[in-house]
Amino acid sequence: MKTLPYTESHLAFRSRLRQFLKSEVTPHVDQWEKDHMIPREIWRKMGRAGFLCTSVPEEYGGLGLDFLYSVIVNQEMARTNHAGLMAYLHSDIVVPYILSYGLEVQKKKYLPGCINGDIVTAVAMTEPDSGSDLASMSTSAEEIDGQVVINGNKTFISNGFHCDLVILAAKDPLVKSPHKAVSLYIVEDGTPGFKKGNLIEKMGMRSQDTAELFFNDCRIPKDNLLGQKGAGFVQLMKKLQQERLLVAILAVSMARNMLDWTVEYCRHALQNQEPMTKSQATRFALVEMETELKVGTAFLNDLVMAHMENEDVTAETSMAKYWCSEKANEVANRCLELVGRKSASEDCPIVRMWRDVRIHTIFAGTNEIMKNIIAKSMKL
Repeated sequence: MKTLPYTESHLAFRSRLRQFLKSEVTPHVDQWEKDHMIPREIWRKMGRAGFLCTSVPEEYGGLGLDFLYSVIVNQEMARTNHAGLMAYLHSDIVVPYILSYGLEVQKKKYLPGCINGDIVTAVAMTEPDSGSDLASMSTSAEEIDGQVVINGNKTFISNGFHCDLVILAAKDPLVKSPHKAVSLYIVEDGTPGFKKGNLIEKMGMRSQDTAELFFNDCRIPKDNLLGQKGAGFVQLMKKLQQERLLVAILAVSMARNMLDWTVEYCRHALQNQEPMTKSQATRFALVEMETELKVGTAFLNDLVMAHMENEDVTAETSMAKYWCSEKANEVANRCLELVGRKSASEDCPIVRMWRDVRIHTIFAGTNEIMKNIIAKSMKL
């Protein structure tokens, strides 16, 4: 199977990142999960070590590296067996909005802090009554006396508690077209009228600071518009290709970790006084999962290269997001079944991964939305 064209620089970066995570993240994960929160300081440590926003150009304080470095960060973060430190959301989903659509003054103001970890970002789209259908959002943004007045609330916002900067999607109530009414705005923490709610208790991703965000007559300067007014829906759609590709990469990486751990467990766990791998049923289950992950990885490698060459792989990325997330959940279920009664204990690492991987079929657009996108590409 062909692998991605990693250079010596890529491999050295992976080695440094793995060592960083081994010393600064992995030893603390269990406590973070109990606390339902990661410490704010870990963002600064990660940023100052050079592992955030690796694709941002040098002129803004970044490293100007290619997308393969983002792939490496995703893969290595999956090895830590937790989903609290969502570096890819900050670096490769939110910050690209500023890089692609921001004015030069906005880039110079915010990007250096995003790179060194002084600024943590979030993107606020989802609302209590609006999920995958972004056009149905109700949060309003009205221009009044030279300012933009925002009213509404967002929910299930990852990095919502720690965020210093929010890319907010809101609608102009005077524009009738739901798609042309949406614009993106930059809202800073501490802005009057902007309040963070309590952490949301979730089934998985327990150390991820997911929160509600409330906007009550929140007033921001008109200059906080990100890109052109009314272009928000298109901006969101353009950036979803990379987001969905990253979700697929993370899902397969988590499935790989689950399978590798289960293989080692089955090699040593005894069943009828023999290692479980002596059982044909166990061997076949492990072989089937290994084959499926190889297939998924080959597809993802091809998509990564196409994405790096700026090809339009919207349909293919939707396929990868839906297939890989479904497959990762299947792997989680099968691994739990193979592990058996040990999986009833929190000491079993598969338990946390099983919880954490479930959301992958839902966020970045549900898998049902993915299938509709694919169907449209097939002219169905």
